[in-house]
Amino acid sequence: MRQAFIGVDVGTSSARAGVFDERGTLLATARHPITVWHEAGNVVEQSSSEIWSACAAAVRSAMAEAKLPPSAVRGVGFDATCSLVVLDPGADPLTVSPSGEQRRNVIVWMDHRAMAEARAVNDTADDVLRYVGGSISPEMEIPKLLWLKRHLPSTYRDAGHFFDLADFLSFKATGSVARSMCTLTCKWNFLAHEGRWSRGYLERVGLGDLVNGDYARIGGEIAAPGTALGAGLSKAAAHELGLPEGTPVGASLIDAHAGGIGTIGGRTKSGESVDVCHRLAYIMGTSACIMATTAQPCFVPGVWGPYYSGMVPGLWLNEGGQSAAGAAIDHLIGSHPAHKQAVEAARAAGLEVLDYLERRIVSRFARPGEAVLLARDIHVLPEFLGNRSPYADPDSRAIVAGLDLDDDVDSMERLFVAGLCGLAYGLADVVEALRAHGVKSETMVISGGAARSALVRQIMTDTTGLTVALPETRQPVLLGAAMLGAVAGKAYGSIGAAMTSMSAIGWSSEPAGPDVADFHRAKRRVYRLMRELDHASRAAMLDGGGACRA
Repeated sequence: MRQAFIGVDVGTSSARAGVFDERGTLLATARHPITVWHEAGNVVEQSSSEIWSACAAAVRSAMAEAKLPPSAVRGVGFDATCSLVVLDPGADPLTVSPSGEQRRNVIVWMDHRAMAEARAVNDTADDVLRYVGGSISPEMEIPKLLWLKRHLPSTYRDAGHFFDLADFLSFKATGSVARSMCTLTCKWNFLAHEGRWSRGYLERVGLGDLVNGDYARIGGEIAAPGTALGAGLSKAAAHELGLPEGTPVGASLIDAHAGGIGTIGGRTKSGESVDVCHRLAYIMGTSACIMATTAQPCFVPGVWGPYYSGMVPGLWLNEGGQSAAGAAIDHLIGSHPAHKQAVEAARAAGLEVLDYLERRIVSRFARPGEAVLLARDIHVLPEFLGNRSPYADPDSRAIVAGLDLDDDVDSMERLFVAGLCGLAYGLADVVEALRAHGVKSETMVISGGAARSALVRQIMTDTTGLTVALPETRQPVLLGAAMLGAVAGKAYGSIGAAMTSMSAIGWSSEPAGPDVADFHRAKRRVYRLMRELDHASRAAMLDGGGACRA
């Protein structure tokens, strides 16, 4: 009977499941939406109960499409956004919401309510911060926990479990409270290279009580990604997922890191050996992450890490990225006067609006790279949610320069291309910071929703100087999660073996030419000027407008 492995991925707006065979061939996939609550004050929340139900619905739908018996599934793996889940000692939801709704027990990764707490943590200048690029982000869990302690003390006091969302999913599946080395190292300041929490750090930031019970509320038991947890699927979880009780479940990964596992070890068509330290992983969805794997730790200011075993066991990880990527483009396009017209035209053509715009744009140029000429006179600094790296500036904000009164679809196209260029220049900043500190990769394997865009891939190639490669699979994040199940189910002896056997590279880019490179160099100068303007304008208002606050 054919072996199958299931990967479950929870993103910002949906839960997805993918069924793969032992060679990494996608057999079926399904998606189920999840609710996101947005409130004033950078508050973004979800429900862990709803998320688990969405996972179960996606798994059942994917298995029905695959037309395989449940007994064919030999392992399951989960990945998720780095959102904070709070449960009471009985594993019931505890509210994290100013609304008081009990079901709203997840602080989503993109929630920036903990800006003041992040600044307070950074003010300690603790040595632990060296391992997050020197500055902690409000997207990470320690500032969010500190926010709860300050603003919702009853929730903080009554909590029995603080989980990263990916660890919550493996807990729901197996009953195991073990946390993944990936989640704790990358988002909780666990020092994986020393195998310990820093008691002094937690006490210094005001969370010393988390030491109690051998760190039980945040992670006393820690497992490498892919480690088989507990006795596999519990009876209750097996019933909800429609799978056999006891099916092995691997310790989880953060969603971007699952995309990295699902891409950077891919076989080449020539069959040459693969060194994952020579490849960057770029995962572009609502946000974007770029990840570099190294044999020795590289300390890159403003870039998260170095994290030991944060993605590939035994290797170090640096993680850069942009807090708003797909979300930035969606916002730019959605706020344009011609948005409704473009959506209607796209629907008539059977396309999503961004695909429709891209098709219109590239049809007018002999080479996709030349489409950037549309954005000669309009420029975008797309930092709607601040700068994650390499400037580590969560207070920065977006700037659009060069707007006129045009309100047709042509002007929307120009804004769309300018937004893509802005994202690419932010990526190039991270790549250059990595290079300056010893990371010498030449290839970037791209995945996520934007990876299917030839225009995005070309702009990334022309701005970074990297060869941009596509994985063979259409679902690399789901594949990375499925690899966890394959390792837990002993189909492969390690993550490295699963990467080599289950993934492959399918396409590589070529640069557009020196004229396009010159164009991007000129636009990047404007991009830097806008960054300087953003910084200077905030400083001016802080100096001169401090007495007149809303």
